[in-house]
Amino acid sequence: TADKKILIKKVQITDHAQLPSNYSATPGGTIFSTTPGGTRIVYERDFLLQCRNSTLSMTPPTNLPIIPGVTRP
Repeated sequence: TADKKILIKKVQITDHAQLPSNYSATPGGTIFSTTPGGTRIVYERDFLLQCRNSTLSMTPPTNLPIIPGVTRP
């Protein structure tokens, strides 16, 4: 079997609204760094630093299960 080169497409994201809602989670909730089709996901440092100051990033997630020591003190 011959090795295949993995193609990389770099996309500049300027706003969190441009991110898909569920591209990195399985139906069971596992987070992964590639899509099911094999696309590798890389976040730009500057974008992540911008996100940390977003009001959306400071809003607690809804509908989390109660897990003592994890989602509850």
